[in-house]
Amino acid sequence: MSDLTVVFDLDGTLVDTAPDLVDTLNVVFAREGLAPVPYDTARILIGGGARRMIERGLTLEGRACTVAEMDRLFADFISYYAEHIADRSRPFPGLEGALDQLAARGCRFAVCTNKLEGLSRRLLEALGMSGRFAAICGQDTFAVQKPHPEILRRTIAQAGGDIARAVMVGDSGTDIDTARAARVPVVAVDFGYTETPVAQLRPDRVISHFDSLPAAVFELAPHPR
Repeated sequence: MSDLTVVFDLDGTLVDTAPDLVDTLNVVFAREGLAPVPYDTARILIGGGARRMIERGLTLEGRACTVAEMDRLFADFISYYAEHIADRSRPFPGLEGALDQLAARGCRFAVCTNKLEGLSRRLLEALGMSGRFAAICGQDTFAVQKPHPEILRRTIAQAGGDIARAVMVGDSGTDIDTARAARVPVVAVDFGYTETPVAQLRPDRVISHFDSLPAAVFELAPHPR
């Protein structure tokens, strides 16, 4: 049996949240009289959190805004999104089976995301998945966010794990940079939300389907000390 902690990013890794996030962005923009951002364009804006998504969307629209305006837009985004968080968001194919296989071999799971913790919990609860995770940590859990390695270190500790027996799973350069800074091996999924193909970012492993995750995790799993 393993005492390994597998830490997952959320948006674009565990769950395909893009449909609801992009819908929310465009509802907020419509209220501002702005044109909608095309889905394929907006999808790759997701990885940095909602505020960053709004900022980048406004840049695409050629609009600047004040800090107060951004705060208002962010509040509007969070309010709408919280009520529509799982309208169309679903786990990526093969996830449940991969988690079952890893759990059967003694792995514990955690979530380390730049999404707000409350929204992360709300989403996973709506999908019936929150009970699988020993810790669900967001950008506001420790007042630090990815790519700072401390959020990953603290997430592992909160899950009851050992950073020397952990593997990170993510979909972006931010996740890879976080894992590298924390000296944790990293698996990248190539179906998430990133402008740069993850293979170019040189994670330790790249997978294209969750069926491949258990093998990748145990290939990278550090040996017990």
